[in-house]
Amino acid sequence: MNTPGVLSFTQQAWEQVLAKAKRAVVYLDAACAESLHWGCGSSRLLEAVGSPACYLREFEPAAVGGGVEQPKAVFVLSSLLKGRIVETLRDIICRSHFQYCVVVTAVNHAVHLTANHVPVAAAAELEGQQPVFEQLEEKLCEWMGNMNYTAEVLHIPLLLAPVAPHLALTPAFASLFPLLPQDVHILNSARPDRRRLGSLAEVDATALTPELLLQIRCLVSGLSSLCEHLGVREECFAVGALSRIIAADLANFAPAKNRRKTATGRASVVFVDRTLDLTGAVGHHGDNLVEKILAVLPQLPGHTNDVMVNMVELTALQDEEENQNVVVPGCLAQSNDPAAKALWEALLNTKHKEAVMEVRRHLVEAASRENLPIKMSMGRVTPGQLMSYIQLFKNNLKSLGNHCGLLQLGLATVQTLKHPQTAKWDNFLAFERLLLQNIGESTMSVVLNQLLPMIKPLNQRTSDDYSPEELLVLLLYIYSVGGEFSVDKDLGEGEEKVKKALAQAFCEESELSPLLRKITGCDSSINLTFHKSKSAVDELFTLLRDIAGARNLMKQFKSVYVPGNHTHQASYKPLLKQVVEEIFNPERPDPVDIEHMSSGLTDLLKTGFSMFMKVSRPHPSDHPLLILFVVGGVTVSEAKMIKDLVLSLKPGTQVIVLSTRLLKPLNIPELLFATDRLHPDLGF
Repeated sequence: MNTPGVLSFTQQAWEQVLAKAKRAVVYLDAACAESLHWGCGSSRLLEAVGSPACYLREFEPAAVGGGVEQPKAVFVLSSLLKGRIVETLRDIICRSHFQYCVVVTAVNHAVHLTANHVPVAAAAELEGQQPVFEQLEEKLCEWMGNMNYTAEVLHIPLLLAPVAPHLALTPAFASLFPLLPQDVHILNSARPDRRRLGSLAEVDATALTPELLLQIRCLVSGLSSLCEHLGVREECFAVGALSRIIAADLANFAPAKNRRKTATGRASVVFVDRTLDLTGAVGHHGDNLVEKILAVLPQLPGHTNDVMVNMVELTALQDEEENQNVVVPGCLAQSNDPAAKALWEALLNTKHKEAVMEVRRHLVEAASRENLPIKMSMGRVTPGQLMSYIQLFKNNLKSLGNHCGLLQLGLATVQTLKHPQTAKWDNFLAFERLLLQNIGESTMSVVLNQLLPMIKPLNQRTSDDYSPEELLVLLLYIYSVGGEFSVDKDLGEGEEKVKKALAQAFCEESELSPLLRKITGCDSSINLTFHKSKSAVDELFTLLRDIAGARNLMKQFKSVYVPGNHTHQASYKPLLKQVVEEIFNPERPDPVDIEHMSSGLTDLLKTGFSMFMKVSRPHPSDHPLLILFVVGGVTVSEAKMIKDLVLSLKPGTQVIVLSTRLLKPLNIPELLFATDRLHPDLGF
């Protein structure tokens, strides 16, 4: 049997859902659909339903109900069963003819008690009972119109979308993002003067909004289930303010206490705030094909971590824009195709050049197996060459069916290589390298002056110039990699020039993108005055200074910038790399910025005694499994770097990288300007 991991955890959870799905109408929310997509594929669910009709539906208020010939429904939900979620359940059931309803929630019953304000002591007395679920079961029968009909409400931990054996994401928490200094001001507005927070260092669970705290508890519920599946007792560590709160909540999660007593394995779970290093997320130094695919191809609707691949080339239709919506798009997740999955994992773990060669190799081998008339050509791989191999499958339905997953990845590669944004990737990289050299040799005002001529209004821009959104990405790179800097008159003047140019560029956009609408607070460019635009840009620069000072509270991980010398150019050293190197430092010093979160009195006593006795404190390198959770998103390159680094520093250690989402450069401005960071929409 394979060692338990993120894939077996997800597949085991879905097997429980599939067991309930026979001849049922199945309603899924977006996060559960994404978990299914990466974990075992929608075809597995369709097989389990076993009906010729399409019985899969999106869970939403307007969803079509079940007809007379559809007596059974299964609802698969990532959220708490409360508020609008329950109202939507009621509305769908009341307009249907169901006689048997199963509701699956990814959130533990204990969290439902918390959401319903049941005191901790009272919740402890309810161990083994599930009153919230039982009450909902009664309601389901009531809505079906007969108390003798069958209703089941159960918890199944559908937390993860496993992208690779070493990497999994949490789609339901894609919007979860670490706090920034400006959030402290918002939190303070709801607190009395004498209890005001001085900085992010003072933010604890009691300071958070009830919605954010509940969102964290829902995440912790899923992570606890993962640890149970892995058979481990976890030690929790944190780097950063929000990570500290999440780690403490997992360490003290009541339902985990009994599980830990019987666990035979051990693991370290280290949470890291993304905001401590945004350079890696907005930079273009990751020499990885998948990162480019994610950045340039359109997002798959309803998904956070996959893209649409245009499949028109494999049909008789002309490849024109109006035909792109006629053919169902392809995607990157190929959970039921072993050959495509092997290629996908190779793409995640190799550099761009090798990845493109790997795509060619797989296409050539597939064509050879199908006896297609392939013309071999060696040397540099071109999009045209790959396309000629893909076209061989076009009129051969059997071959198409046999290699559909591989062809989707092949087309994704071709479309990315031909995309104009891919050529721009190298321009970004060149400018970022130039910035790295100049940050060490010049002041911030000089660096900003270099950016100034690149800020052009719409009527002066060519396809090689940067859009306002791309300029934001460059500004985030500058302020994040530079870190804290001294403010002087020159910097004030330099910033002011950039602000004015940027505000003017915003005003002259013919149409505001969703991101610019969010930043400026204007729905249309017609309503955007220079005054409004300048105010928005002023706020943007306040945010940039917050980002520059994000590592101020760190003692050890204060910088991601390595100055150049006569033998080496200046470079960027990712914070995640520094964290992993510190964890596996052979001298095992007490971690300074990697805080251990105690899970009770025994741990507290250990920590206390260690100050004056020889009691070893828990250390993140103590255990054979390291789970590194990046709160706020991770890039493909970072996940690979962590895996390779652990292998080289401590070969026997298994590592799993978890994160809220896969990142591309433009995601970071979107997450930073999200209006619901402190008040996430939990559906009620």
